[in-house]
Amino acid sequence: MGPISQFIEKNFLHFNAAALVDAAKAYKNHVEAGKPMFMTLAGAMSSAELGISLAEMIRQNKVHAICCTGANLEEDVFNLVAHNHYKRIPNYRDLTPQDEMELLSHHLNRVTDTCIPEEEAIRRIEGAVMDEWVAASEKNESYFPHEFMYRILRSGKLKQSYQIDPKNSWLLAACEKNLPIFVPGWEDSTLGNIFTARCLEGKITTKALKGGIDYMMALCQWYEATCRKTPIGFYQIGGGIAGDFPICVVPMLNQDLIKDVPVWNYFCQISDSTTSYGSYSGAVPNEKITWGKLDAKTPKFIIESDATIVAPLMFSYILGH
Repeated sequence: MGPISQFIEKNFLHFNAAALVDAAKAYKNHVEAGKPMFMTLAGAMSSAELGISLAEMIRQNKVHAICCTGANLEEDVFNLVAHNHYKRIPNYRDLTPQDEMELLSHHLNRVTDTCIPEEEAIRRIEGAVMDEWVAASEKNESYFPHEFMYRILRSGKLKQSYQIDPKNSWLLAACEKNLPIFVPGWEDSTLGNIFTARCLEGKITTKALKGGIDYMMALCQWYEATCRKTPIGFYQIGGGIAGDFPICVVPMLNQDLIKDVPVWNYFCQISDSTTSYGSYSGAVPNEKITWGKLDAKTPKFIIESDATIVAPLMFSYILGH
């Protein structure tokens, strides 16, 4: 073990800290046994630059498929090409409505303490992906949102614009591995809004894009083909659609398609959601047993803490840093 792992083992002994260690050890045992791990990304993980640690997890074969929000898909690439133009607001809690209007006037879209620059990030990627949307529309072809992103990354048209070390982009690492990605509700993203606007203008067609049902069918095919060889683990950062969409594939396969596939073989969620509110994000792992997603014997962990702190530490432990 490296110094980070040693520090964690020495100091993380109780409560959420101990849960982190237990979950990390079980994760490590899972993948070292040759079992794949499915990861979900909710929240603003890409703008939090989770790619610094997640990209290495992907390269080291510690992550085998990802389900993420449309925002996480695009914001990793926004950061890749426009990092130097981002503006950090450490005193964001003190901002007045007038301060927020000032940021808007400079086309700076705030995510907590970080502002995404519209022109340098969003419009630059819009131009690159628009070429792909138009080409697909003209050829009557159809692709998933992540496939369009893979296409522009592989084309090399953005390479001269990289403003971070490319090894810190999780989407670039996923692209290089051709990692399966699933993006439910992609319409709820900046590029999703732009795609809709261009469809309304008649510049592209809706048929150029595969949507949520197509993603669920692809996920079913991936899960069934993979789990027949070896059990799959589920590592969830946050909650919402990024987590709820993919975990439902097991009861769907078993209850609606009568396939008799195994449930998820490992489960860990990092969440700060309160259980008593009835939200999916706050549901404890045992609740998922009643839905046929997990088994009573499935290793289950919940770490009630900040994912921007917990996930990089877990990744470091799993990688032996």
